[in-house]
Amino acid sequence: MAAIYLPTATTATATAVFRSTPIKRTRHHMRISCVGWDPEGVLGPPQTGHLARLEFRRRLEKDADAREAFEQHAREEKERRRAVRESRVIPDTAAELIEYFLDTEAQEIEFEIARLRPRLNEEFFSQLKFELGQLRFAVSKTEDMEDRMIELEALQKALHEGTEAYDKMQTDLVKAKQNLTKILSSKNVKATLLELVEQNGINRSLLTLLDENIANAQQGNQKGAAAFMEKLRAAVLKYMTF
Repeated sequence: MAAIYLPTATTATATAVFRSTPIKRTRHHMRISCVGWDPEGVLGPPQTGHLARLEFRRRLEKDADAREAFEQHAREEKERRRAVRESRVIPDTAAELIEYFLDTEAQEIEFEIARLRPRLNEEFFSQLKFELGQLRFAVSKTEDMEDRMIELEALQKALHEGTEAYDKMQTDLVKAKQNLTKILSSKNVKATLLELVEQNGINRSLLTLLDENIANAQQGNQKGAAAFMEKLRAAVLKYMTF
């Protein structure tokens, strides 16, 4: 049976999405908006609109130069983000962690949620709530205090929704690993797939896990395992509801 790899928080491309209000910092300009779960951050800004995405995909399929340019950009962007991530120093206290998130690029928020999930606990959110309370109930507010309150409210919403999305992704991936093991060990793959359809086990998380395993098999020069899982992926797509 082919080895199964469970994607890490920094490589899984789950479908979880969180939204928050755009905000403006006094020291830095920051915008937290609709962020797709792309922890590696190599895809760049999302193409808006169904037609725009289709046109972008068609161009990559037909234009070899455009495809090479996109892949080169993806490699450079991935390396840039890796360097930036390695340069960031994770703070020790909850108060400092709040500033850390406020100063983090919007497209890096999801990566930091995955990396710092254990730190996003009751103590952290209590500190965030405490700072918001001080600003909300201040007798007199300056413009800077108003801006700070808007920043913290947006951050609070983004982190609450982001941690929920991350936790759900992890649960879904663990379940997907169990389902993939079941499929790979089955003597009747089609029957097993039909059984999983009834259990809502054919989903994007399973597809994500298959993609990760295919990539790992190809990198390890396991051509037979990669080919088998590519056929399995095609079969999964037939039963998947988007």
